[in-house]
Amino acid sequence: MSSAHLLIIGDRAALSWVVTEQRMAFPAGRSQAAQALEEGDEIFVYTTRGCFRNPTRDLGRVIARARVASPVRVLEDPVVFGERSFTEGCRLEVSALARFREGLVLRDLVPWLAVFPDPATWSVRMRRASLTLPPGDADVVRAELEPWLLPYEEAVEGYR
Repeated sequence: MSSAHLLIIGDRAALSWVVTEQRMAFPAGRSQAAQALEEGDEIFVYTTRGCFRNPTRDLGRVIARARVASPVRVLEDPVVFGERSFTEGCRLEVSALARFREGLVLRDLVPWLAVFPDPATWSVRMRRASLTLPPGDADVVRAELEPWLLPYEEAVEGYR
């Protein structure tokens, strides 16, 4: 049985790479998060408030729906963003995407999501590469995200 996960992206260059290359990479030391993903799992891509370097203006948003398209493996050539090296990764199949800098504001759903047992401290759980969602939470995110989504080909250009 497949699982659902939030992939948490905190950098705009990394976001562009994830969306346009349809790949995900994990930094060294995050093997546990990487190994939680299995081929066929459902992915919701989340951009943090700081992803676009203006956390006072931007909100954390779920911006895409995807599936894990390959097993997570050690990368022959690590991916580098800034000073961080990402050593493990997998392919994604992004099926739908919100317009650039749009999407579902996650904090609005926090009181209804079991993955955040204490809504006052929910953002602490987002300081990781991925977060596994209970099935009921995945259903809520999926339903609330749907109105924001366009077919991948219609929205991807804004992320290049």
